Amino acid sequence: MEVVLLEDIPNLGQATDLIKVADGFGRNYLLPQKKALKATPKNIKLAKKIESISCTISKQVGEEDKLFGSVTSIDIEKALKNEKIEIDRKNIILPEPIKSIGIYTVPIKLHHEVTAQLKVWVVKSTT
Repeated sequence: MEVVLLEDIPNLGQATDLIKVADGFGRNYLLPQKKALKATPKNIKLAKKIESISCTISKQVGEEDKLFGSVTSIDIEKALKNEKIEIDRKNIILPEPIKSIGIYTVPIKLHHEVTAQLKVWVVKSTT
């Protein structure tokens, strides 16, 4: 059985990994404990697509590389649309806006039990 892990499990894999497990282990332990979700072609395809890209968002910065304003889920939603991925900003889990340049990993909730990790690069604007 193929499953998508919903959390890190020692000696098995990281969250969002697609792994093969014995049918009994998946059916009797991973699925009931909500530690994994049965892999469907749609879940696998979208999670892999999101995790294979990285969005670059450029913003103007001031002293000490602090952003003028911040990067919000709206900015990330627009960046994903540029990559031809339609995700509602309510599914972008950003506890607080990003306020400095750097590389961030932002969880994207694809399904009530499936979350993909998106790499977001916040860079200095050249204009």
